[in-house]
Amino acid sequence: MLAPHAIGPQEAADRAALAHLVAAYGHGIDRRDYALLRSLYHPDAEDDHTPYYCGSAKGYIDWLPGMMAQWSATSHVALSCLFALDGDVAQGVIGARAWHLTLDRQRQFIAWGRYADHYERREGVWRFARRSFILDWAEERAAAPGDDFGSEGVAVGRAGADDPVYGRLSMFTAGDAM
Repeated sequence: MLAPHAIGPQEAADRAALAHLVAAYGHGIDRRDYALLRSLYHPDAEDDHTPYYCGSAKGYIDWLPGMMAQWSATSHVALSCLFALDGDVAQGVIGARAWHLTLDRQRQFIAWGRYADHYERREGVWRFARRSFILDWAEERAAAPGDDFGSEGVAVGRAGADDPVYGRLSMFTAGDAM
C-alpha cells in the first residue's frame, strides 16, 4: 500500500531491510565489491540495465568489472525509496543518481533515474528478485582536474579494497558479503 497507513513492527523491519539492501547495492557498485553484490540477489534473479545488459543477475555481475573499468570513480546514491509490501514479496521505486568520472578524469557522466525493483523474502532474508533501471535524465560535463576546492589532505574515495572506509570502519571488509 502506498497511501499513508499505520506501520506495525514487522512492516517497519521489512522496510528497513529493503532500504539496507538498496544502500548496500550502491556501496557494492562504487567499491567494486562483487562478492557483496552477488549476495544481494537471489540465485535466479534478473537485472535489466538495457541497453547495456539485460539477463541474469549473475551475468550482470560478471559483466560489471569490464564496464566499471572505464570509470576512475563512481557514486551511486538512492535519493528516495518507496516500497509496497505483500507478505514475502515487495516492489520498490528507488530514485537514484549515478555519477561517473572518466579514467582521464576529464569528463563526468551523471544519470538520474529510478530503479523498479522486485524483492522476495526467502528463508527470512530480503534480496532482489528483479532490478531494472529507468533513465529519466542524463548529463555529461567537463570535470575540473586539479581543483580540490580546498580539500587538500582529505581522504579520497577509491574503487576497490583500498577505499579509506575499510581502514576507518572495522566492521566493513572489502569482499566480505556478511
